[in-house]
Amino acid sequence: MRRTSLFRSTPFRLALTFGVLFIAAFLVAGAITYHMLNSGLARQLDDTVNETYAAVASTYAQNDVEDLIAAVNTYSSLRSPDQGVFSLSDGNGRLLAGNLAPPTLSAGLWTVGAEALGLPDGHAYRVRIGTVGGNRLVVGRSFSEKERLAQILLVSLGWAAGVIVLIAVGGGVFLAVRAQNRLDAVARTMVDVSNGDLSRRIVLKGNGDDVDLVSSQINHALDRLSGLVEGMRQVSSDIAHELKTPLNRLTLMLAEAADRDERGEPVGSLIAEATAESDHINATFEALLRISQIEAGARRTRFQPVDLAALMAAVAEIYTDVASDAAQTLLFSAPDCVDATVMGDRELLTQLFVNLVENAINHSGAGSRLGIGLALEPQGIVASVTDNGPGIPVGERENVFRRLYRLDKSRSTPGSGLGLSLVRAIAELHQAQVSLEDNAPGTRVSVRFARVGD
Repeated sequence: MRRTSLFRSTPFRLALTFGVLFIAAFLVAGAITYHMLNSGLARQLDDTVNETYAAVASTYAQNDVEDLIAAVNTYSSLRSPDQGVFSLSDGNGRLLAGNLAPPTLSAGLWTVGAEALGLPDGHAYRVRIGTVGGNRLVVGRSFSEKERLAQILLVSLGWAAGVIVLIAVGGGVFLAVRAQNRLDAVARTMVDVSNGDLSRRIVLKGNGDDVDLVSSQINHALDRLSGLVEGMRQVSSDIAHELKTPLNRLTLMLAEAADRDERGEPVGSLIAEATAESDHINATFEALLRISQIEAGARRTRFQPVDLAALMAAVAEIYTDVASDAAQTLLFSAPDCVDATVMGDRELLTQLFVNLVENAINHSGAGSRLGIGLALEPQGIVASVTDNGPGIPVGERENVFRRLYRLDKSRSTPGSGLGLSLVRAIAELHQAQVSLEDNAPGTRVSVRFARVGD
């Protein structure tokens, strides 16, 4: 079996696709987070600058600038230039207090570089410029803290992205290998089956996932295929065995008829016997063909609601006289006013019960009591045909459903050994279960149907 490359396998491609989508989603979410944090830090910096400006400006009293100068000097001494910058100058531009040269900007909130403030650190600053008592007040704060937090966030997102990429790729490869191994197991099983090993089945994990579901359906199909192939093998063997005798007998009849004809003797009786033998062989092949057609499921298109009680009552009425001619009694029983409707093919269901009743009549012997009836169970409807004849040995109850199989004691009675095979084929077409049970004495054949709507 040619193994599929992991990187070309569908599980790996799916895992890789989901990994890429997950990483892309993470990057988009990270970009949004970074933008929101950056915007929040910018607003917070503006609020801090405005609050500090208001606090410093509030120290000014009418015509008294000393307290304002003292406040500016205090603030500027407590903070380094990269944390906060302060400047107070008079109307002539003379510096009264602070730690920087006042910028030549109009009043308002500005973002300026360190060079414009005469600072060597290279950071950008957010400054508030205004007039207090005729003096020019400048309060600012560096972007360094904001930039540091943004850098921490970027590094964190970068590391997280790297970890996620490793997890996505590693997890994708791991999951792809597991899935591919299961698919390879399915492929190996199918290769073995195609090479003739019909006993091979896919091992299920038992976790109920989609691969297990598909595998169980494949196993069911393989069971069905194995059964059909075994049935064909068995039928071929049985046809060769069972039809050999009638074909030899037909050959002998025709040879003897030719000899009689050469001697001028009448050959009408031999021709009649040969015709009957030929009709029996044709009937056997027609029955085999009918079973094959039924097993193919072509008749399901003709399904419609069928009242089993009425159908079985009609079969019982027809065969009551036939049973009486064989010195037997046939009784029909069914619960009154019970809905026994099933979905099915009326003609095939009639054939099913006709075969069962004829089997009971042919193999039960004179004086037997036969029954055909219905019973209700929680799981559905049980149709049965019973007799008190010699019965079927437990070890033969499955064999009698084989095509052309006949018990030794039944070889002297009419039939081709296909009656119960046809019964099982019709039952399976209707998704019903047929079983042979001990009637103590005799045999009970039960066919279990699902009611309409169950």
